[in-house]
Amino acid sequence: TGSEWPEAVELAKRMVADSGDSMRGVLLYGSRLHKTNPDKHSALDFVVLVGDYRAFYEALSGSGEMHRPVGLMTGLSALLAPNVIAYTPDEGREGLAKCLIVSKDDFARALGPNPPDHFSLGRMLQRVGEVWFANADEAEWARAQIRGAHLRVLDWMAPYLTAPVDAASLGRRLLEVCYQGELRPESRSRSDAIFEKQAEHFANALAPALDAAAASGAMVKEGDLYRLSQPVSPAEARRWRRHFRRSKVRSTARWFKHMMTFANWLPYVTRKVERHTGRTIELTTLEKKLPLIFLWPRAIHVLVTRPRREIRS
Repeated sequence: TGSEWPEAVELAKRMVADSGDSMRGVLLYGSRLHKTNPDKHSALDFVVLVGDYRAFYEALSGSGEMHRPVGLMTGLSALLAPNVIAYTPDEGREGLAKCLIVSKDDFARALGPNPPDHFSLGRMLQRVGEVWFANADEAEWARAQIRGAHLRVLDWMAPYLTAPVDAASLGRRLLEVCYQGELRPESRSRSDAIFEKQAEHFANALAPALDAAAASGAMVKEGDLYRLSQPVSPAEARRWRRHFRRSKVRSTARWFKHMMTFANWLPYVTRKVERHTGRTIELTTLEKKLPLIFLWPRAIHVLVTRPRREIRS
């Protein structure tokens, strides 16, 4: 419930006040929720469900809390949802939220049986917190989308199951697959650290999917473990390999989009890299002024040399 995160609730309510009646719900995810190595600079990670992109951005712009053209933000939402924005009321004195702005239609598509990529799906299969909803119907709708995504998890995970699993170990393997589907600055063991904080969540959330697969004959239960009743067809395996290749391309393209939608993205990313690698990053003048040109060598170096094990703050 929202009472677990009073800071998140207050920031969400402030955002609701700044955006009129365009917001339908706010979910919390990420390091602040899971307590996986956040620091005092870590943002609250919000998924902000909206009814209409243009109405939301017009309202936020009108309140003085967005400094990007409404047309640009609306167009980028249509091109590659969700947009990521920084919500920092009163110049950050009221807190910082990194917000994924997504319409209900795009949220349902991202978590549905044919997702365009794995960006939202990989995050919403993890534990999420309910911060604010416009009404009880909106809350139940969001829960139903997430429950459906959990029940369909074996549709795309089956090609990656080479050994019997229970619900918890399915969650561990799921995180490994999802993290391999994106270019990320964290350590190679980041998925293990994330799993350790969510083992109970996966044990509960994924058990219905395994039971349903056993009832349909897709899996066979042997003791406490489940195995596939037959190997996944080569065509199906190729389909999901293509999906994750496409997802990685789209995820990489989002970095360029974030530069346009996320205010002060460079200091935020720099702090994130420092937190997860344990290194101090000193950007040159050229890297600060022209990051699209001069930051690439450093970015590639960070990805290639990121530590194998998670750095503990």
